[in-house]
Amino acid sequence: MSEWSTPIPSLVFFTKGVGRHRYRPQSLELAMRHAGIEKYNVVQVSGILPSQCKIVTVQEGIRRLTPGQIVFGKMSESSTDEPNRLLSAGIGVAMPVKDQYGYIAEHHGWGMTEERIGDFVEDMAATMLATTLGIEFDPARNYDERKEIYRMSGNIVRTRNIVQTAEGDKNGLWTTVIAAAVFLI
Repeated sequence: MSEWSTPIPSLVFFTKGVGRHRYRPQSLELAMRHAGIEKYNVVQVSGILPSQCKIVTVQEGIRRLTPGQIVFGKMSESSTDEPNRLLSAGIGVAMPVKDQYGYIAEHHGWGMTEERIGDFVEDMAATMLATTLGIEFDPARNYDERKEIYRMSGNIVRTRNIVQTAEGDKNGLWTTVIAAAVFLI
């Protein structure tokens, strides 16, 4: 590695959380606390999963970190102070068979159930990977049909997602949801 090279992450963990507070920034802090990542400086990255990056549990990942440490990650966040509004934040991952990088996609918004946002972020990650691998598919087909094409191609090993949903606090407190992929060097 040259003096100008940045290390490649070897581990990643996925986490999620919800926070509620009178002030929006504190609701984000509480969501990060719920997810176990409030003690770290998370720098957003674009979402490439390095080829040799191993997935570990949240507990294993956090055990390897030091409070105040700068970590890289992909985070999805959504907030509202509107009572009963459905919030969602999701991270989707697509991993290839071969010794090639994968994709991490994120999406956040309102009105999407856990299942819907989970499928959506998995679909985005798998579609990005499929186009990189040259897998031909009809983008107008639904994700379940395309998922089968991806699997049959023998190039995409698996997909997964982590999502967090919550309804806006009934008393108008700020509610924040997050989902994150946190890399470890």
